[in-house]
Amino acid sequence: MSDDVVAEVLAAEDRRYEALLGPDLPALERLFHDRLSYAHSSGVRDTKAEYLAKIENGYYDYSRLDHPVERVDVLGDTAVVVGRMDADLLVEGTPKTLDVLALAVWTRDTGEWQLLAYASTPLPASTPLPRG
Repeated sequence: MSDDVVAEVLAAEDRRYEALLGPDLPALERLFHDRLSYAHSSGVRDTKAEYLAKIENGYYDYSRLDHPVERVDVLGDTAVVVGRMDADLLVEGTPKTLDVLALAVWTRDTGEWQLLAYASTPLPASTPLPRG
């Protein structure tokens, strides 16, 4: 696996988190694959259209996002990013702080890296961040 490919995937992850903070809907539209499946730590799963609509109408309003990455595995035109997401946001106007394990699946079947699937799992409050 090439370091350049891993760097491309990590750059796409960074762009996604930056776009969520904006929010930058045109950037998210480009970064999300049309077949996106986004599983939130609450157990709710959104399609690309559903998630973008929730961001656009303020259902999700991110104010802080940290995303330490533990590893990136690339197999052909698919990459799996394993890490965490630590965030402050409003969900339907209610303040939330998240600390979750995160699994992001990226594909470049369209030529550019796009998020195909995301799943997060809540962590106990005492779980330390990984040291890499």
